[in-house]
Amino acid sequence: MKAITMRIQKFSRPGVILMATVVVIITSMVVANATQTITAPNAASISFNLAAGTNSAAITPVSNKPVLAMGCCTSSLVQGVGQVSLLHFPSTFIEWVGLEAGTGAATANESSAAGTHIVYIDASNHVEIQVASADTIRVHNGQGVTVAGNVTLIW
Repeated sequence: MKAITMRIQKFSRPGVILMATVVVIITSMVVANATQTITAPNAASISFNLAAGTNSAAITPVSNKPVLAMGCCTSSLVQGVGQVSLLHFPSTFIEWVGLEAGTGAATANESSAAGTHIVYIDASNHVEIQVASADTIRVHNGQGVTVAGNVTLIW
């Protein structure tokens, strides 16, 4: 019995160090696997101030990634906001789904034709984001007055 106790006492210090090392290694592995990678989104904000019947410059959304396109009209009496998730397939078309300003109606489609309606961003449904080409979008002012606002793209 004394021999067993002596043996346990001899191995207890190295055994404790070994066990502590194993615990540290396992804990490190768990922490490394549990770490969440968070990346900051990319964003672009484009302001506009458009006379009646005019279009903004073309805006090119990033290709082959989902893009949240939010637009708002800040001019008095026609304030509004609309948003779509869109996907730009290079040299092919732009596809989208989202909610219109004013009515809150859903909007969804795909197109490469210039002037195709994407989403209204004013309360009276005259200021809209449109398709400008297979690769670009634009803001169109169909109001009878000058309007201002901005479009934000997040990807």
